[in-house]
Amino acid sequence: MKKRRLLTLCTAVLFIGLMSCNKDFLDTQPLDKVSADATWSDGALSEAFVFNVYSYLGYGGFEEESMASITDEAMFTHSGRGINVITEGTLNETSIGNTRVTPQWDELFLAIRQANIAIQQLPESTFDNQDLKDRLLGESHFLRAYYHSQLVRFYGGVPIIDRPYELDEDYTIARGTYAENVDFMLADLEMATSLLDGKPETPGRANKLSAMALKARVLIEAASDLRDGPTASANSSVLGSYSNLDLVAYASGDRMARWNAAKAAAKAVLDATTGYKLDLSAPVSAEEGKMNYMSIALGGGSSVGDAAARAELLFERTHSPLFTRESNWPLGGIHQGINNGPNGYHNWAGNTPIQLLVDDYEMMDGSTFDWNNPAHAADPYADRDPRLYATVLYDGAPWKPRPSDVAGIDPVDQIQTGFYDDGSGGIVNGVDTRKSSIEDWNGSRTGYYVRKFIDPDPGVVDNQSSAQVIPWPFIRYTEMALNYIEASIETGDEGEAISWLNKIRFRVGLPAVTDSGDALMDRYRNERRVELAYEEHRYHDARRWMIAPTTLGRGIKVMNTTATLKAGASPNVPYVHDKDKYDYTYLSIDNTETETRQWDDKMYFFPISRDEINRNSLLVQNPGY
Repeated sequence: MKKRRLLTLCTAVLFIGLMSCNKDFLDTQPLDKVSADATWSDGALSEAFVFNVYSYLGYGGFEEESMASITDEAMFTHSGRGINVITEGTLNETSIGNTRVTPQWDELFLAIRQANIAIQQLPESTFDNQDLKDRLLGESHFLRAYYHSQLVRFYGGVPIIDRPYELDEDYTIARGTYAENVDFMLADLEMATSLLDGKPETPGRANKLSAMALKARVLIEAASDLRDGPTASANSSVLGSYSNLDLVAYASGDRMARWNAAKAAAKAVLDATTGYKLDLSAPVSAEEGKMNYMSIALGGGSSVGDAAARAELLFERTHSPLFTRESNWPLGGIHQGINNGPNGYHNWAGNTPIQLLVDDYEMMDGSTFDWNNPAHAADPYADRDPRLYATVLYDGAPWKPRPSDVAGIDPVDQIQTGFYDDGSGGIVNGVDTRKSSIEDWNGSRTGYYVRKFIDPDPGVVDNQSSAQVIPWPFIRYTEMALNYIEASIETGDEGEAISWLNKIRFRVGLPAVTDSGDALMDRYRNERRVELAYEEHRYHDARRWMIAPTTLGRGIKVMNTTATLKAGASPNVPYVHDKDKYDYTYLSIDNTETETRQWDDKMYFFPISRDEINRNSLLVQNPGY
């Protein structure tokens, strides 16, 4: 959920309670120019109100600035967007950084208020359709739990608001403990699961499986290191010295019971439905593996790939006019291509992969990629995990047809992020570099571009108005499988963990694993990293595992690619990637041009802004701020 959202019908309702002391805004109607009585006496209007609650989901993860760029997946190309305060650990109560990268306290509570109105009003609604009432009420409980879960992920325990506040009420309220917040979310999700049982599964709307899956996510995070008070305290002096640890973690209790609950919840989802091609007994070919993963990322929103991969989506943002008007071209999610594609296509290179991510894709034989291996270093994009090719555009990678004004520079539609010998002592600058003749200011700083989630259909021209409709995967089936694997490892059930881990690997063409102990956990964490790349998991995973200092806090590595003509060879004019004519050199180098990343343990949780604390004197600040 991101801050930018387009409200459809409910434009008059403004947030109160924690977020504002201006009570003049409280006397409003739930729908613009539609009375409350009319809203809740009409099924269509009641549905429209709940659709507005969905609208706070915005574009999902398809904002111009991606959460990937505050992790060791990517960096944002254009400086001055407030991302550095997160990646450099300087976030504080008055400097909250880019408000589109991460969900914001006030936006999330505003969404919760809207859900609370629906939850309060729907049981008393007078329209004659009980199935619709139950469905809308179930969706509202789910959405309240979803928005609440986003608050808890970033801030820890927050004030628990379970109803819309009325005029002249005291709006000051203390934060609930982390345990109380988890219980509140689980109660909402149990209610949602019950109310949505047997209801239709409409793309973009919550259903029973959505509620079950969000429960599994809440529980896996609740069992993790960051949420276990003794473990968190032992791993961080900032958390260990915090006098209100129960606000952000379980102060005590049976952690193994929490792992077992997470395992059971994930397994319930796995048993209730099926994902995409997770029933294989052996690895597919590399080409099929790439296509399988690409199909999952496209989510049935493209003419390319297998539409059956929609089975992965348990809760999605559809990018249709269902909940919000897609009119803010070109900054929204339907323009993932222009936001992130190569400048040699007149795109903006927003959130480009960094070398740290690329290095973590295995070789096809299941071994680790290693720059100290001469064969690997000489040809780093050969024989790699097929998911790399479906996720990252690298020098020489095939891509879509070039625009007409660039076709003469690159007639074969290959990514050019390197610098090439021109045969006369000079250099040909790749058309997708920051030294390109095409919009160099939009060139990648990392030597890569993201491919995942960009429609490869040649008919979808990213920098034109032919917007793509790839759905955003808020929750997908394979996340549940990964959660189940993690909980199985933590509870000592390694056989079950390996079985499901291999299902995921077979689907993309990788061999089975036979690891155990710490090696199995390391393998699982890397598998999760590459499988869920660019899906807004890495920031949360690195924090909950408390590995952020050695992952999120690492400096940025980027790729420098050069090509030298072989003896006696003549250059390609115009340049074309050609291993027979050129010797390619690949150097993984440090980049501190726009960011010097470091980790501060206070960043395990975001600060509550000074404005919020001034409005609500009962709020206790998070550790380290």
